[in-house]
Amino acid sequence: MNTVSPAVDLTSDAAARAPGFKWTVSQVEALYQLPLMDLLFRAQTVHRGNFDPNEVQRSALISIKTGGCPEDCNYCSQSARYKSTEREVLMQVQEVVDAAKEAREKGATRFCMGAAWRGPKEKELEVVSQMIREVKALGMETCVTLGMLKDGQAEKLKEAGLDYYNHNLDTDAEFYDQVITTHTHADRVDTIAQVRQAGIKVCSGGILGLGESRRNRAAMIAQLANLDPAPDSVPINNLVAIPGTPLANKEKVDNFEFVRTIAAARITMPKSFVRLSAGREAMSDEMQAMCFFAGANSIFYCDKLLTTSNIGANRDLDLFDKLGLRAI
Repeated sequence: MNTVSPAVDLTSDAAARAPGFKWTVSQVEALYQLPLMDLLFRAQTVHRGNFDPNEVQRSALISIKTGGCPEDCNYCSQSARYKSTEREVLMQVQEVVDAAKEAREKGATRFCMGAAWRGPKEKELEVVSQMIREVKALGMETCVTLGMLKDGQAEKLKEAGLDYYNHNLDTDAEFYDQVITTHTHADRVDTIAQVRQAGIKVCSGGILGLGESRRNRAAMIAQLANLDPAPDSVPINNLVAIPGTPLANKEKVDNFEFVRTIAAARITMPKSFVRLSAGREAMSDEMQAMCFFAGANSIFYCDKLLTTSNIGANRDLDLFDKLGLRAI
């Protein structure tokens, strides 16, 4: 039976807006324990108080350097340890610009570029900076995910005109070393702090289906919400199990649990864009509609993510039409 213990403080939205408020794991877990209809109503109310409920932001994503990453993220096809993806060299600037033009023509407003590195070298950063300048010149917002940054690198990206830097927390700090051992959760938080200090917007979220518990999910949401300030964009990924990776055979998270996570993200981070990210290809239209009602208002609008397939623009256009959604 899905009930909330009277001993659990189910924090009101008004209290959560108080200066200096920090979410506890128990408070977020209490959100998960609400009857689903009550949770969705609360999430939709928060959503309507901060966004137009019928508008969804669309981003395109491209892998500008694929494979060969030295990290051991157990879910990732790009790790050199699992040989799930062929190593490729960094794309040429013009190739990236051409891809951005195509994404713009299809209706994407933000162009995200990902590279499979532990972190960029200075020479690589110069090339990526040129990509950012060229994509910005097309009138699109820019986002990159390049791994961990060294001192001064965030400032160089800011000078190039970067709008968003993606660096996901991935999962709860206590569960982190069961998924990744070559760097720590604290390393991720440090890069996010560097990005924020440089004046770049933060894109940071997590992945469901890594073998974590509900409490781990609640903890991850609390850790994201308690970043100061919370991320501007929060991608919630449903693990796409890649053959050859250690998590290839993990059981998928229940659909309603995924929806509850979207709702918890919306309630705890009311002003953030919450993005339906990896795993959307396997979601039904009804599942996605429930996620939008729970407060998701951003999607990846492209045929392919970094190495896995995505729903594709035509199906998205059809879904937007069915639901009366407007792209922004």
